Formats: sequence, C-alpha cells, structure tokens
Amino acid sequence: MSPYDPSSPYDPSAFPPFAVTVDLVVLTVRRHSLCALAVRRGEPPFQGRWALPGGFVRDDEDLTAAAARELSEETGLCAHDPDAPAQDNGAHLEQLATYGDPKRDPRMRVVSVAHLALAPDLPAPRAGGDAHSARWAPVEALLKQSGYGREGEQAEPLAFDHARILADGVERARSKIEYSSLATAFCPPEFTVGELRRVYEAVWGVALDPRNFHRKVTGTPGFLVPTGGTTTRQGGRPAQLFRAGGATLLNPPMLRPEV
Repeated sequence: MSPYDPSSPYDPSAFPPFAVTVDLVVLTVRRHSLCALAVRRGEPPFQGRWALPGGFVRDDEDLTAAAARELSEETGLCAHDPDAPAQDNGAHLEQLATYGDPKRDPRMRVVSVAHLALAPDLPAPRAGGDAHSARWAPVEALLKQSGYGREGEQAEPLAFDHARILADGVERARSKIEYSSLATAFCPPEFTVGELRRVYEAVWGVALDPRNFHRKVTGTPGFLVPTGGTTTRQGGRPAQLFRAGGATLLNPPMLRPEV
C-alpha cells in the first residue's frame, strides 16, 4: 500500500524538493595549534577552492550515520558517544547547527546539517569523494578575511558558507571546554596536566599559568583521574598521567580568560 493517500489534502508535489548534506568541522591540536581539516574541491561548484569535508545524506541513513560515515571516510576515525571521553581511534562527534540559505549552493536548494568532530593529534588526512587533496590547516589561516591558500596559491574564501560553519564550530569548541570535559577529547586516553593545558591554550589562543591551571583541573571533582603512571615524553622530570573522569559538566567551570 502506498504511504501517500490520494484522498488526503496533503500533496507532496506542491513542495519543492531539496537535498540534505552533512558538513564536518573536524578539529585537532597539531604542533600546539588548533587546526581544522580542509579539502580542496575537485569538482564544480567551487572547483579548486578549499572547503570543509562532507557530502550528501543517503536516502537510507539518518543524519548521525551520514556524519559518522563521512568522518570515517575522511579521517579513518569512528564516532563515539558524545557524552563520553574519546577512545583509541575514536572522535567526539556532535551536531553543530543547520544552514539553509536558499543560495548557499548554486546547484540546487541544499540544506546542510553541520557536525563538530574533535580528536587528538591526527595523522595527515587522505582525500576522498570529490576532493583531490586534504590537509590540516590552522583555523586562524582558514578564517582570514582575505581567504585561504597554501604557499604560492591565490587566497580565496572557503567554498559555500563553510567559513561561517567553521567559525561557528570553533566558537562551540571554545565555549564548551569552559563548562564541560570536552577538552579531553583532544587528548590521548592517558595524558598529563601539561598536555591538557596546551589544549586549552591552543583552542582559546591564550597562555595560561601552569600552576593555577594544575590546581583548577585537579581540584575540579570528576574531571581527571590519576592512572598511577608517569611519562617523560614531554622531556624533563616524570609527569603524572591522568585519564578523563566521569564528569561531563565542570563545577566550577574553567572560565576563558579575557583577551
């Protein structure tokens, strides 16, 4: 039996069809800098321009599944529960916002549901789909008013409305690490307080006092749990290792310094 009853006053043909895509703001900290995954488009529209990774939602998948598929195809990472800390080969993935300007895509009416993905220091990306190159780039460079281009390239704005989406994703990450344990999603399963501090510094773009930071994060209930181990991977004296605790909300919050 057809799901559409011809006797119903509702006529699907009276409404214009449109496509739905997912776009990904994939953030990581590389070389003490907050970086986003950017892909160079290999096909029109905006061929040759840098953009965020993403793609069309298939007719047999929901939005979360589409975002997880695109994340896996672009980075090899698996999405996990957004309320849990990141695990090996896993990434925090959450819905960011919906973008539906009728003119955002010159091909047709396309509504994009953007997602934010966070993961520890990631290897060089691989291009897939209609992208013929991909790279990690500092978010400050991608969001320059003059546009973005690699050395020797002409700087151009990101394709579509991806500059706005990226800016929204960066601000979501910056504000959310104030009151949640989300910063640990940028860290490996076991990390030092110094490594966590460098995440906050990279995301916020500020320098933090090491002693005050150590006191705050170790004194916040449920934020960090000692593993009993130490590491010298940062050089110097052995540093205590921690893992993310069970708290998802921080009380008191880690307030962002005013700059």
